[in-house]
Amino acid sequence: MAAAQVIRSEWTKIRSVASTVWTLSLAVTVTIALGILISALSKNEFDRLDARDRLAFDPTFISFAGMSLGQLAMIVFGVLVVSNEYSTGMIRTSLAAVPQRGTFLFGKLAVATGLALVVGMATSFATFFLGQAMLGDLKASIGDPGVLRAVIGGGLYMTLIAMFSMGVAAMLRSPMLSLGILMPFFFLISNILGNVDATKRLGRFLPDQAGSRIMQVVPPIDDDIPYGPWGGLGIMALWVAAALAGGYVLLKRRDA
Repeated sequence: MAAAQVIRSEWTKIRSVASTVWTLSLAVTVTIALGILISALSKNEFDRLDARDRLAFDPTFISFAGMSLGQLAMIVFGVLVVSNEYSTGMIRTSLAAVPQRGTFLFGKLAVATGLALVVGMATSFATFFLGQAMLGDLKASIGDPGVLRAVIGGGLYMTLIAMFSMGVAAMLRSPMLSLGILMPFFFLISNILGNVDATKRLGRFLPDQAGSRIMQVVPPIDDDIPYGPWGGLGIMALWVAAALAGGYVLLKRRDA
């Protein structure tokens, strides 16, 4: 089957599964709603901040506060796109129709990544502008140095989170196992490693912590992180590439 036909087939699959549509809708809603709330609260608290905290105040990054929960839905989306067919047994039919496993995986990843990119970019721009509206006179402008990079980076970050989840799901095949590893990894292990002094240097190189650097415009005070915004996104992209490569190798080697 030609690559174009595979892509059309995968688009039909994704569009027809309600869970993938709901997870993307949830990613948008949660990210924007929480970003608006945190931005409004930050404006009210600004006058109570000390001089040091005011210097580190980053209105752009604050508007992305909802990304921490929004990425949860993107993780679920990435996992379901790949592993749904394994859980239902449809993977045998799909691989019989597309024996070239590389073409099959590429088609699935291309459609899901394109969809995640569109949703991620729309969400990032929306949460930025609505968050800045809540911040009032503390707001940043899209034309300020580093701001447009951060907003575009927010969309790329959400896309890479989904892609990383796809790679893990391709390796593990089970939606429950994939989510059982990814959820604690991003919401527990990463936070612990990033906040404990003994492991803080290691935590900086985890995909979410490195990738989120792209959304920061005002660097933290006493910042000693050894990479910049694009370097952090590059580290995240390497994690994604490794996960996708692992998924491809295992798909080629094992039975459906």
